[in-house]
Amino acid sequence: MASLPQIDSLATPDKAVARSTKKRRFPALNLPFLVIVTLLVSYGLVVVWSAVSNDPDYSFSRQALGVAAGIVVMAAIWRLDYRRLAGMTRIFLIVNVVLILSPHIPGLGTDAGMGAQSWIRLGMQLQPGEFAKITVILLDASVMARYGGKLDNPLEYCKALGIMLVPFLCIMTQPDLGTGLVYLFIAAVALIAGGARLKYLLVTLGLFVAAIVAVFAIDELLKYRTADGSWEYRLLKQYQRNRLLVFMNQNSADMSDEGYNLQQAMIAIGSGGLFGKGLMQSSQGTLGYLPEAPTDFIFCVLAEELGFVGAMALLILYAALIIVCIRIARSCGDLFGMVIVMCVVGMWMFQILENIGMDIGLMPITGIPLPFVSYGSSFMVVNFALLGLIGSVWSHGAASGKKDGYAATH
Repeated sequence: MASLPQIDSLATPDKAVARSTKKRRFPALNLPFLVIVTLLVSYGLVVVWSAVSNDPDYSFSRQALGVAAGIVVMAAIWRLDYRRLAGMTRIFLIVNVVLILSPHIPGLGTDAGMGAQSWIRLGMQLQPGEFAKITVILLDASVMARYGGKLDNPLEYCKALGIMLVPFLCIMTQPDLGTGLVYLFIAAVALIAGGARLKYLLVTLGLFVAAIVAVFAIDELLKYRTADGSWEYRLLKQYQRNRLLVFMNQNSADMSDEGYNLQQAMIAIGSGGLFGKGLMQSSQGTLGYLPEAPTDFIFCVLAEELGFVGAMALLILYAALIIVCIRIARSCGDLFGMVIVMCVVGMWMFQILENIGMDIGLMPITGIPLPFVSYGSSFMVVNFALLGLIGSVWSHGAASGKKDGYAATH
């Protein structure tokens, strides 16, 4: 007896396509990626819970709410086909300018302290420069995707670099040097991953160093004495100069806020020993020796309470996340998606290096938070959004992009 034909073989091409699309209604998942993210976020919540338990200025429930909102945002972006965003350079540029400059709008912006106009009030305080990290990454990736992996024309390089510098120039009007450095590092990663010539990159680095030296030299020439006899500088804030001076001369007897903060951070890390003092036992954080312990100096709290073992566990989770993300980037079927993932990875690596490095004296003290660990619901939502972007690249560019034959750079 002849075998009955398979049902699939009777389907019309249109029905087959519809059924195939229905099967892909939910994007492909990357299990190692999700497991590592779950462990890292859970670990961060435990550390934050311990750090804010005795501090009325912080709320753990708000941090947990940020994680919940972040998961929703991540899922929504994961479903989105990132390839539809390619070629939207002008839109991303406009969005970045409007978003970053919004704190200057009268009645909307609010002072974040130390003279920085970085926040807006919309029922709750938000930091637009933080959310702009997402659009900065998309802007830089869309710029580099236009060159197909090879940027060797000097005029085109200058054009691409100029576009990428716009968000940095906007954020410096607040001024927010820490976020500005993040933008610059994202741009550097985009240029390297996008195929910019090494010679141009080295020249840019040299000009950047020369610009820093020039700023200090000009500041010295333009400084003036105030009524109380102290020196006032025109280009750099006094606390910014202090941070750099403390970094360059850590053995001095400087007892400014920045020098004091570094000393207390190193005491907290050193006192943790091998296994730490235990959760909620951070004397440096609980007694107020560490300023902004749940945010800028959260790694010190972790090291004091959980010791060297706890700190290494965090670094292992970070390393695992970076390795998985780099594999996703390498397997991506188009340049746009690859640059997106590498920019996110580069940004996280810079933030990890800067935040932990400043606690042990290897980097200047800045207000750059630690990804997935530092307190801040807005910061957590942004990081989850970036996870969603990486998930979208995996689902549409790595897991299925080669099958579809769809190139975002076309």
